Amino acid sequence: MSRQSLPGLPPESDTSPFFPSFQREINRLIDQFRAGFPGPETADSMAFGTAMFPAIDVVEREDAVEISAEVPGVREEDLDAFISGDVLTLKGKKSSEHKDEKEGYHRIERQYGSFRRQIPLGFHPDDEAVEASFSDGVLKLRIAKPAAAKSGIRKIDISKS
Repeated sequence: MSRQSLPGLPPESDTSPFFPSFQREINRLIDQFRAGFPGPETADSMAFGTAMFPAIDVVEREDAVEISAEVPGVREEDLDAFISGDVLTLKGKKSSEHKDEKEGYHRIERQYGSFRRQIPLGFHPDDEAVEASFSDGVLKLRIAKPAAAKSGIRKIDISKS
């Protein structure tokens, strides 16, 4: 199978770290664009990785996929997780208000935001295959793989051409 590259650019090689780091930077910029660019007045909302975009860890085990999402400040009732086909969707919203009142001084700061992350699983989980817990601003999910997904992995021999 041949790899396609952009015209005028050399193909990616193992000796050049440019393309993998360039790809990570492009992905980071796209994630930031989707989340919105925070200004100095919204620096506190950066607790989500990028503004209202939670940091997510996905670990694939032999029998399950384990996902943890950091969503500090989000209440359990403002958090949704659902699976449609082979895609896990995490949705949530955060709102907070801070009042500071002194003689001759009154300040109220409000922050609102929401997020939606979709994670392709690569398999359709069974209805009872999902375990979820939420504690200290971290959502943890364990999604057991069906038998077909466990045995469906096979190694492909790659030969030099």
